[in-house]
Parts: sequence; structure tokens; C-alpha cells
Amino acid sequence: MDTMCGRYAVTTDPAKLAAEIDAVNEVPEPAGADSTDLDAAPRSPGVNYNVAPTTTVMTVVKRHSPDDPDDDPLLRVRAMRWGLVPPWAKEVGKGPLLFNARAESAAEKSSFRSSVKSRRCLVPMDGWYEWKKGPADSKGKPTKIPFFMSPQDGTRLFMAGLWSVWHPKTDDAAKPLLSCSILTTDAVGELRDVHDRMPLIMPYEHWDAWLDPDGRAPDELFAPPAESLVDAIAIREVAPLVNRVANNGPELLNPS
Repeated sequence: MDTMCGRYAVTTDPAKLAAEIDAVNEVPEPAGADSTDLDAAPRSPGVNYNVAPTTTVMTVVKRHSPDDPDDDPLLRVRAMRWGLVPPWAKEVGKGPLLFNARAESAAEKSSFRSSVKSRRCLVPMDGWYEWKKGPADSKGKPTKIPFFMSPQDGTRLFMAGLWSVWHPKTDDAAKPLLSCSILTTDAVGELRDVHDRMPLIMPYEHWDAWLDPDGRAPDELFAPPAESLVDAIAIREVAPLVNRVANNGPELLNPS
């Protein structure tokens, strides 16, 4: 598992996203704060300037209707836990936190193999954070400088992801948990100056093939994006406020 792409920002909500991409919104209304449901508030997805692993996030899938498996599949916005839980896991929270998967080797890993075949998704975001090594502080300790990567034209990014369905082993009546992982690949162009890995951007023209619920995606979609696509990504240093997950708000995107 890669440690990069462990934080990102998104400034839309499920209903707006569904309207934007002509999808069915399947994200339930937030439950009460005292709910014990796995997908309950306060982890319901929406505007979040500091999305971290284990947060419930918005994803896009393309699936057939459960009532008519022969119909045409539709784009659907779903809420999922960021940090894939394999179907065979005994419980949530045990084992590695699978929030990233290497695109070039995911198909070989037991945690991701079945998802690569038929459960691929998109993770929408405005941009993602990454850290570079900075100068030592006054006590000689190394520092990290945060950067935010986002499209220069302000459009939304959709990252390639994998998802899974986990059923509680001790409660047959409990709702299944949907969870996801963001695929990463070798960094391209100037992004290499920040980190040697980057999330795998999935352009709109490849959505049909990537989200196809009835077959595996072409191998070329797992390759690093074209440098021309990455050239449209702006890289800017931001304030260290983002270093703390508890900090959240548009001020996190302000230039340092």
C-alpha cells in the first residue's frame, strides 16, 4: 500500500454531484448523530476540505438495477468508507488500512483482485494534498511542507478506485459496508517534484470502460495518465493547517 493520496478536498454533495454527471443519487440522508449504523452521520459524505482515510466519501459506480439485472447499467453516486475492507475480513478496523492500491499490481493482491475484475469506481475530488520534506525546525526536527494539486480551470477530478462489499459475520440483518480504495500510479511531469506517486486520474472518455460492471477494464486504463493531462494540474503550497485532520474549511486551500 502507498502512503500517498491520503488526504483530499471535495466541495460538492451527493445530490449536486448526481445532477452534475446525470447519475442516480443513492446516498441516504444523514442519520441521527446517535446512530450506530456503519454509514451514519457524522460520517455522511459532502463538502470536506480535509478528507482522511476511514471517512465516508462519495463514489461513482455503474451498476444494473437489483430488480432487473438485464437492464442498462446506470451511473450511481454511493457512500463508501475510504479504506477498502476485503469481503473475507473478519472485522472492520483490523489489518492494514487499504486507502490506496498500486494500479500496476492491484490485480495480483488478494485484497483487491476481485474488485479489479468487476468493482471499479470513481472518487470525485477538487484536488489532493501531498507533502514534501522541508527544512529542519528550531529543534532540528524535520518538517513537511503541504501542497495542493488541482485542475487549473477549477473542474472536478475523478480518480480511479476499487470498491468492495463487506458483510458483518455476526449479524445477518446488519447492512453491508461499502468501502473503497484510490488507485495510485507513477507520478507524471512536474508532479514528480512533489511525490513519486499520484492518484490515477480517470478522464471522462474512459468512464464507460472503467466502470463497466460486466467485464474487466482494459489494461491501458491502469497505466499512468498522459503528460498532457497532468500539465493541466496546478501545484501550490498551502498553509500547514491541513496537517491536522481536525482542521477543515476553505482556508486550508489558501496559498501559504
